[in-house]
Amino acid sequence: MSRSLKFALLITLRGFSWYIRHVTKSFLGRGQVPVIDSDAHVVETERTWEFIDGNDIRFKPVLASARSEPNNYRWLVDDKLRRRAMLSDIDHLRPVDRNTQTPEDAREMSDIQSRLNHMDQLGIDVQVLHNTLFIEQVADRIEVDVAVCKAWNRWLADIWSKGNGRFRWSCVLPLTSINDALDQMRFAKDNGAVAVCMRPIESTRTLPDIYFYPIYEEAERLNMAIAVHIANGNSAVCDVLRSPYDPGASFGMFRAMTAVSCHSYMVSELPQKFPLLRWGFIEASAQWGPWVAHEARRRYEASGKVFPDNPFAEFRVYVTCQNDDDLDYIVGYVGEDNLLIGTDYGHFDPSSEIDAISILKSRTDLSTSLINKIVDFNPRNFYAI
Repeated sequence: MSRSLKFALLITLRGFSWYIRHVTKSFLGRGQVPVIDSDAHVVETERTWEFIDGNDIRFKPVLASARSEPNNYRWLVDDKLRRRAMLSDIDHLRPVDRNTQTPEDAREMSDIQSRLNHMDQLGIDVQVLHNTLFIEQVADRIEVDVAVCKAWNRWLADIWSKGNGRFRWSCVLPLTSINDALDQMRFAKDNGAVAVCMRPIESTRTLPDIYFYPIYEEAERLNMAIAVHIANGNSAVCDVLRSPYDPGASFGMFRAMTAVSCHSYMVSELPQKFPLLRWGFIEASAQWGPWVAHEARRRYEASGKVFPDNPFAEFRVYVTCQNDDDLDYIVGYVGEDNLLIGTDYGHFDPSSEIDAISILKSRTDLSTSLINKIVDFNPRNFYAI
């Protein structure tokens, strides 16, 4: 038995044990498969930054708005206006073709029971929580980066402690300081985190950069996944792509970069260098999977190397899909065992669909086996829960 197969068996057994303890007791008797939402979000508010260290209070993010747009609040961090703060006045921004409605107190985690109640209504047993603010670079100075990430991770640890075993999360790291990042990874692991959030571009570095090897080594040791969520940590690239003449600029800034980073991972030495590390590419749909596999194969074989029949399985790559993806086509390249699905809870992006999982479970064009893998078996293996 190969090392990778042994590891897959181990995390499957661990996941089964965790499910028996926390989730499945109320479902096994009814023959239902527990459901994991692989991409849900928390929306940062001023309460988030109450978890910042007292010595770092001067680095605390604050809400600010321009005089010309008094209702367009953004986070002021490290003396720069960063991402828009998703406050209550957002209904005019929602898409009209999908359900993205969530209670304000639930998406902001001001009332954790409200979130749990809404999960019950949606038929979701476990949510893996991702950030909102860190989709772009948040801080330039190392000390600010460390302080803000630390506060966010403490906030999520507090949420996890109150979630009755139904929340897991992806930690954010101050990658400007590897030693601090490693410390925060260990704290996060001890407090319910199952993944490390990585942006497709981190400042001037891409994911295969050896600078990140200590992060990957520790993630492998801690049995944490790498969650490459749609994002872009290079401000210069974002500024170029954020054109006022391109209403779809976020596609190039975030979603396309996620597919590109998967290709970079596949053709790099990372799959062999870290043979137990699992990688997820989150919130960019899965429609790009066949294209990336095809492009990676051409480059592999051009260098005289043998490319695996299913690189997603061989390289431990998981991808979140959407209901409007051509899943029959995608499965032929990605396989059944490497697909996930998320609601993008709390957001209203192209991937957001609060009913995504219930819609998937009601589909008659997909096998029950495939559906169960997407909502249960696959995310359990990826996130090792």
